[in-house]
Amino acid sequence: MTIGDENDKGSEGPIRLEVAPENDRMRLDKWLSEQLPDITRTRLKALIEDGQIHRDDQKTTNPSAKIRDGEVYSLTIPPLADPTPQAENIPLDILYEDDDLIVLEKPVGLVVHPGAGNWSGTLVNALLYHCGDSLSGIGGVARPGIVHRLDKDTSGVMVVAKHDRAHHRLSKQFSKHTIERAYLALTNGAPRPGFGTIDKPLTRAPSDRKKIAVAREPFGPNARHAITHYKVQASYGLDRGKLPGEAVAALVACRLETGRTHQIRVHMAHQGHPLIGDQTYGNGPGLAGLKPGDDAADHAIATIRAFNRQALHAHLLGFTHPISGEEMRFQRPPPADFQALQQALEAL
Repeated sequence: MTIGDENDKGSEGPIRLEVAPENDRMRLDKWLSEQLPDITRTRLKALIEDGQIHRDDQKTTNPSAKIRDGEVYSLTIPPLADPTPQAENIPLDILYEDDDLIVLEKPVGLVVHPGAGNWSGTLVNALLYHCGDSLSGIGGVARPGIVHRLDKDTSGVMVVAKHDRAHHRLSKQFSKHTIERAYLALTNGAPRPGFGTIDKPLTRAPSDRKKIAVAREPFGPNARHAITHYKVQASYGLDRGKLPGEAVAALVACRLETGRTHQIRVHMAHQGHPLIGDQTYGNGPGLAGLKPGDDAADHAIATIRAFNRQALHAHLLGFTHPISGEEMRFQRPPPADFQALQQALEAL
C-alpha cells in the first residue's frame, strides 16, 4: 500500500510504502519490485545497498531482509547520473610512465573510479585529463585503464593500463597471482605467532552487503579463495596490553596471494587484530589495554583519535611489463599521517 502523495509522477519526495498482511516475511527487494514495477529489481537492490531506503525511519541496507506486516518503508530515488566520467585536472603522483602504462601513488581519500556517491573527483577523472582518450577500455566506460583498486582511504602504489593489450596482460598476471603486492598495516595488538598465513575464503556479509566477511562452512557459491601472508615488523607498547607481555599495537607487513575486496582488513580483524582506525571492521579510535596517564600514552591516544581512516598502505608493487617483459618493482613509504601514528606508537 502506498502512503501519501509524495510519489506522484514528477515529485521529488520519497516514495512511502506500507507492508500489507499478505506480504509478511517477503524479501525486501522482491516486495519492492512488485510494488514499483517501473524500477528494475537490480536497480532497487542497488538503491537499498546504497542506503536509500528506510524502515520506520531506520536505514536498512540488506536487500534480502524479511519485511513484516505494518512496517512502513520510504525510498528515495536519486536522479540518474551520467555514467561517462569527465576529465578533471586533479594532480597525480606519477612514479613511472610510458606508452603502455602508468605507475602512480594513490593518495588517501581519492576514490579509484566513479560510483554511487562519487561520480566525480576520482582517479579515473584525473587519468582522463592526463591521458586523454588513450586509456584501455576493457574496464568499461566508468573504469578505463583500471586493472586493480585500492580502497578510498588506503594509500599506495597502483598500475594503470593505457591500452587494451596492456590491460589484458596485466589482468592475467593479477588473476594468476604473479603480481607482487605488499602492504604495511598498523594493527590493534600484535598477531601471535609473529608471522603466518591466513587462508580464509571471503564473501559478502549477510547482515550488510557493503561489508565483507570470512565465509563459514559449508562454503557457498559466492565464497572466494583468499590468502594473506603476514609478518610482524615491530611491536609497540609491550606490557601496556591487557595481559603481561602483550603489545597494544604492531607494524605488520602483509603480502597478498589473492586480491579480494577488503582482504587484509577482514583477515586481520578475523585474527583479532583489526587495523587501527578501521571503522568498518575494527573497534574505531582506541587501542585495547592502552590507558592514559603518561605523556607517551596520552600522545598516542590523541594521535589515534585524529587518525580517521584504516592504517593501511600499499608500499610495494612488482610485475612484469606487459609489452617489454621487463621486471618492474616500485616502492613508496607510507604518507605523513601513517608515519606520525607509527612514531607515536614507537614512543610507547
